[in-house]
Amino acid sequence: MRYMPRMTEYVTVTSDAPMGRNGAIKLHGPAAFAGMHKAGRLAAETLDMLVPHMVPGVTTAELDRLIYDFVTANGGVPATLGYRGYAHSTCISINHVVCHGIPSEKTLKSGDIVNVDVTPILDGWHGDSSRMYLIGDVPLKARRLVEVTYECLMLGIEQARPGNRMGDVAHAIQTHAERHRYGVVRDFCGHGLGRLFHDAPEVVHVGRPGTGPELRPGMIFTIEPMINIGRPDVKLLDDGWTAVTRDRSLSAQFEHSIGITESGCEIFTLSPKGLDQPPYA
Repeated sequence: MRYMPRMTEYVTVTSDAPMGRNGAIKLHGPAAFAGMHKAGRLAAETLDMLVPHMVPGVTTAELDRLIYDFVTANGGVPATLGYRGYAHSTCISINHVVCHGIPSEKTLKSGDIVNVDVTPILDGWHGDSSRMYLIGDVPLKARRLVEVTYECLMLGIEQARPGNRMGDVAHAIQTHAERHRYGVVRDFCGHGLGRLFHDAPEVVHVGRPGTGPELRPGMIFTIEPMINIGRPDVKLLDDGWTAVTRDRSLSAQFEHSIGITESGCEIFTLSPKGLDQPPYA
């Protein structure tokens, strides 16, 4: 999701009816959290299902078909299918692709690092998550990028609690990445979630502590840092979707959907099998 700053307003959701995008941050109740846990679990199970298939020689189109079949067999619908004309059930981003890679007949090869991003809709709720996979024999430099990117996600989640601000989440991510001399992508960000695929707030991954919207119980959003080995700059390819690093350096991303509680946060998209970061074997 492209970052566009907004003024901060909050609105309490008093029913399960979908609410339109009006720039306000929605505060949800227990029923929404229950729905998000179910949708988030399906997202996590979908990414778990892929583990044995993430091998050299598989095409990204085949992975897309596996995801469609799994999500629909479990009562869900892929949110990306038909979204703004997008014709696939997932985004698959390889090596220097930052996000929104389009499935095709391209085959994975040994040494690739791959992000798979899924968003099943289950009973009207969106479970949004992405995970990195290591294909075959991956060089240490690339493995380290993937490891640090996961650490960035979890450090950001540690700051997701009532009374903190989005800047606290962003600062935790930025400082850890830059400590390793990596670049944090600015052009794309996390987002509010629930019955809508993309909603307020916009969750940037660079910032200063104590700035940005206050985190309040009932907020639901994604945290999804994109970390580059090189500079943070990206460019959009002519297909209108695929974002790549301008310097062709490797990029990695992890994403969880979370909800702010009275005492901290709940992660809706944790793997039931404990496969939240590679290696998965």
